[in-house]
Amino acid sequence: MRKFDYIIVGSGLAGLYAAYKASAKGSVAVITKSFLRESNSFNAQGGIAAVTSHDDNPEIHKSDTLIAGRGLCENRAVEILVNEGPDRIAEIIADGMEFDTVNGALALGLEGGHHKRRILHAGGDATGRWITEFAIKKVLERDNIEIFENTLLLDLLVSEGECYGVRCWSENEELQQAGEKGSEVLLYANHVFLTSGGASAVYARTTNPQTTIGDGLAIAYKSGCRILDMEFIQFHPSGLYLKDSQRAFLISEAVRGERAHLLDKNGKRFMVPIHELAELAPRDIVARSIYKQMQKDQTPYVTLSLKHLDKEMILQRFPGIYAQCKEFGYDLTQEIPVAPAAHYSVGGVMSNNEGRTDVKRLYVCGEVAATGIMGANRLASNSLIECLVFASRAVEDSVKVGAVGECPHFEHEYTKDEANAELYASLKEQVSEIMNSHAGIIRSAEGLKEGLEKIEALSQSIKQRQAERNVAGREYYLEASRRLLCVARLIMSPALLREESRGGHYREDFPCADEAYALHSVQRKGEAITTAPVNSNFFNF
Repeated sequence: MRKFDYIIVGSGLAGLYAAYKASAKGSVAVITKSFLRESNSFNAQGGIAAVTSHDDNPEIHKSDTLIAGRGLCENRAVEILVNEGPDRIAEIIADGMEFDTVNGALALGLEGGHHKRRILHAGGDATGRWITEFAIKKVLERDNIEIFENTLLLDLLVSEGECYGVRCWSENEELQQAGEKGSEVLLYANHVFLTSGGASAVYARTTNPQTTIGDGLAIAYKSGCRILDMEFIQFHPSGLYLKDSQRAFLISEAVRGERAHLLDKNGKRFMVPIHELAELAPRDIVARSIYKQMQKDQTPYVTLSLKHLDKEMILQRFPGIYAQCKEFGYDLTQEIPVAPAAHYSVGGVMSNNEGRTDVKRLYVCGEVAATGIMGANRLASNSLIECLVFASRAVEDSVKVGAVGECPHFEHEYTKDEANAELYASLKEQVSEIMNSHAGIIRSAEGLKEGLEKIEALSQSIKQRQAERNVAGREYYLEASRRLLCVARLIMSPALLREESRGGHYREDFPCADEAYALHSVQRKGEAITTAPVNSNFFNF
C-alpha cells in the first residue's frame, strides 16, 4: 500500500501549482494520464489576467468578469479571484517566473471582454508553456513530490462520502512495486486534488489535446459530487481552419487584441455593427457571429487579417503562432482562415471558495472545477489565474481538515481486454460527431433530443458488448466508454432544459436570455436535474 499526504490528478497549471504548494505540507504524488507537458495550460497562448498596473483596479476586472459571465457569476468567488490574483502573480515572480517586459515594466496585453490592458504574457504567445515549465521546475526541485506519467485515473476510492485515494491504471514502471505494469494500482492519501482539466475534446473540432475528454468530471459525478452548468461550452472564435481536417490550431485572442480584423468573404469587417468592442467582444458573441457569417457566406471559415499591422510587431509578439501557421502554409502577417472550435468547459465539479467538493477530502481546481467565477462564459485569460488562486486556497484549507483516520479496505476491480480497444476508438469518434452536430455553437430542442437518443443507443451497445463477452467486474475500455457517454449527457441534458440563450449556450428556438433561467443547473447521480439561485448560500458548504 502506497500512501501520500496529497495525490494530485492532472499536470496542468492547477495541478502543478497545487503540488508545489502542497509539498510544503507533506508528501505528494502527481499522476497524469499522458505526459507532464500535455495539458491545456501548457498550450495556452494568450496569457494570465491580473491587475498589475496603476490605471487598473480589481473592481474593473470584476466588472469585466461579471459582464462576460452573463448573470451567472458568483460575486464572492470573483472578488477572491481579482483581489488575490495580483498577490499570486507577485509571489511567482518572486519565485523566479519571468513575464515579458517593456522598458523594465510588465508588458500588458488586451483581450476580448477586458476594458484594460491586464494580460501578462511570457515568450510572446507561449505564456502557457512558460508558466507551466516554471511550475514543473519548482515541482521537480522538491524531493517529496513523485510524478507518475502514463497513469490514468479510473475511480476515486470513496467510502461513506469520504475520499481515501485513487484507483488508477498505470503503464509507469515506478509503480510496478505497487502493481504489475499495465494494471490497476491503488494509491492512498489524506487529500486528493482533482485537477484533470475540461472536456472539450468530446467535440470533433477542438483546440484541446485529445486526452481532454472529461474523465475527472464523470468520475466525480459517479462519486457523488454535484456537477454545475455543463451546458456552457466556450467555443474559441479563432481556430485555424485546415481543409479536410477537424484539427484546430488555436489562434490566440491576443491576436485580435493587437487589432487584427475579422473579414467576411467580401473582405468586409462584420463585427463592427454587432458589438461596440467589435473583434474584442466577449468570446461567445464573436464565436457565434463567425458561425452565422460562415452560414451566410456558405464558407467553412472567415478571414483573420493582420496585413494592416506592423510585421515586426507580429513576429515579436506571436513567434509561435507565426511558425505554426507557416508550417501549415499560411502567413500570419497577411490573412489566415479561422473558424470556431470547442475550447473550454465553463461548468464542472461544484466547489466552494476553498476548493472543497461534496466528497470529504476531495478538492477540485482549474477547469474541472465550477467555482462560479466563469458564470455562463469565461472571460479571456481568467483561467490561469484561477488555477493559482484556488489551488493555493485549497492547499491551505486541507491543513485545517487534517490527516485521514483509519482507511477502509478497497479491492482491485479492473481488467483490460485489448479486443475492446477498437470499440472505444469508434465510440469516441461517434460521440465527437454527435456533440458537434447536436450540442455545438447553435442548439435546438430537436437536435439535443436526437443527440441524447444517439448517446442512449451507444450506451445500450456497451451493455450488449459486456454481455456478449461475459465481462465480470469493470473492463478498462468499456468503463472509459461509459465515462465518455456520461460527459455527453452531462452537457446535453441541462442544455435541453435551459430554454434560453446565455453565454456559451445558444438555442435557436429560444434566442433570447430569460431571467427565469438566471440559475445554475445542478446534476447529481441518481437525482433529477435541479437549479440553484446565483449569489445565494448555495456555495457555502
